[in-house]
Amino acid sequence: MDFANVASQLNAGTILPEGIVVLTFLGVLIVDLILGRNSSRWIGYLAIAGLLASIVALYFEWDNANPLFFAGAFNGDNLSIVFRGIVALSAAVTILMSIRYVEQSGTALAEFIAILLTATLGGMFLSGASELVMIFVSLETLSISSYLLTGYTKRDPRSNEAALKYLLIGAASTAVFLYGVSLLYGLSGGQTELNAIANGIASANLSQSLGIVIALVFAIAGIGFKISAAPFHQWTPDVYEGAPTPVIAFLSVGSKAAGFALAIRLLTTVFPLVAEEWKFVFTALAVLSMVLGNVVALAQTSMKRMLAYSSIAQAGFVMIGLIADTQAGYASMIFYLLVYLFMNLCGFTCVILFSLRTGTDQIAEYSGLYQKDPLLTLGLSISLLSLGGIPPLAGFFGKIYLFWAGWQAGLYWLVLLGLITSVVSIYYYIRVVKMMVVKEPQEMSNSVKNYPAISWNLPGFRPLQVGLITTLIATSIAGILSNPLFTLANNSVTDIPTLQAKTVDSTQVSAISTEQAEGL
Repeated sequence: MDFANVASQLNAGTILPEGIVVLTFLGVLIVDLILGRNSSRWIGYLAIAGLLASIVALYFEWDNANPLFFAGAFNGDNLSIVFRGIVALSAAVTILMSIRYVEQSGTALAEFIAILLTATLGGMFLSGASELVMIFVSLETLSISSYLLTGYTKRDPRSNEAALKYLLIGAASTAVFLYGVSLLYGLSGGQTELNAIANGIASANLSQSLGIVIALVFAIAGIGFKISAAPFHQWTPDVYEGAPTPVIAFLSVGSKAAGFALAIRLLTTVFPLVAEEWKFVFTALAVLSMVLGNVVALAQTSMKRMLAYSSIAQAGFVMIGLIADTQAGYASMIFYLLVYLFMNLCGFTCVILFSLRTGTDQIAEYSGLYQKDPLLTLGLSISLLSLGGIPPLAGFFGKIYLFWAGWQAGLYWLVLLGLITSVVSIYYYIRVVKMMVVKEPQEMSNSVKNYPAISWNLPGFRPLQVGLITTLIATSIAGILSNPLFTLANNSVTDIPTLQAKTVDSTQVSAISTEQAEGL
C-alpha cells in the first residue's frame, strides 16, 4: 500500500481544526521557553488567535462530503462541527478572563493556557469521536486536564481540596463508563466502531439482553458525571467553589457541551433499540437535576456555589431535548448550548472582575454595586436574567425552543416541571439583581464601600473588558436575532442517521395512511 492510499484513507484534513489547536499549543510553549516571563502578555493573544483560526477552519469543514477520519474513528459531520466550535469558542473566552486572574494568583500563565488547550483538544475530539478507543482517549485527555486546571493554584487549600475530590469522583466515573463500553465491545463480537457495534448487537439479537441494559446504565453514569447531572453532581459545588474561576467557566460550557455531544452520538448510534430505556433513565436525571439544582440554589450564599447548582439545573433543561429524541429536540439542545455559552461566560466574567476588585464572591457583598460599577452590574444582571429565561434575552428563546420540542414529543409533564422550576430559578437570579440595583447607598456592603477606582488600563484588565462586552452584547441580541443560530442548529442535526431513518419511517407511515384514507 503506497503513501497516497494511506493518506486518502486517513483523511487528515477532517481534523485540521484540531491540528491548528496542537500548533497553537506548541507555539505557546516555544514562545514561553524563548521569552520567559516577558512573553506573558503575548501568550494569551497567541492562544486566542489560534482558537479563532480553528473556528474558521471548522466553518470551511461544513457539509464535508467525506467527514470520516482514520477509518471511521472520528466523524467530522456538521453535528460535531457545532460542538467543536462551542468548545473552542468557550476556551477562547476563558483565556480572555484568565490572563489577569492567573497573574494575580502568582502562577505561570503559559502552563495554564497549555493545559487549557489540551482540555480543549480533548473536548473537540470527544465531540466527534465514533470509536471506543477514540472516545476513551479523548475523554481522559479532557478529564485529566480538567483535574490539573482545578488544582492549578497550588497555594490555595480550597483548590487542592476541589482537585482531589474531582479526581477521585472522576476516576470512579471513568472506571464505570469504561466497564460499560467494554461490555459493548464484547457483546458486539469485538467491534470498536459505533456503527459496527450497533450492527453486531442487532445481528446477534441482543437488544433486550441484560448485558446491553448494564452497558447502557454504566455509559449513562459516565455521561451524567461529565454533564454534572444529578445524582452524579456531587463534585460540582465543591469544584466550582474551590477551583480557579476561569476553570469552572470552561467546565460549565466546554466540558458540558462535549459530554452532550458524546451522549447524542452514543445513544442514537449504539442504543436505538433500547431507546425507551435510556429515555426513562434520562427523564429521571432531568427531573432530579431541575428540582435539586433550582431548589438548593435558593439557599446558597456564595455566588460560585449558586452558579454551580444553576449549572446542574441547566443540564436538566437541556436533557429535555435529548429525551425528545427528535430533530427539533437535538436542534433545541444545540441552540440552547450556543446561547448558554455567552450568558454563562458573561456571568463568570463579572464574578471574576468582582473577586479581583474585592477579594470575595459572597452574594451579600454585591449590595449596592450599581453605585460603583454600572458596567459590571449591567453584565451580571443581563446574564442572570437570561439564565432565568426572562424575555427578550437569549435564554428565554433557548428555553422556549427546548420546551416546544419536548411538548411536540409528548413530554407534557416534564415540560410543565421545567416551567415550574424555571420560575423558581428566577427568584434566586433576581435576588442578586435586586441586591445590586435596588439597595440604597447606606445599605452598601463593606466590599462595595471600599471598591477600588475602575481602571481598565491595568495589566490584564483590557482582555476582561473585551470578554465582558462581547459576551454581554451576544447575550442581549442572540435572542432577538436568533434566526442564524436556529438555522445553524437545525442544519447540524439533519445528518444524524437514526433521525433520518425516523424521518423516512414517518413519511412512509403518513403516505400509507393517506392511501388508506383515499381507499375508504
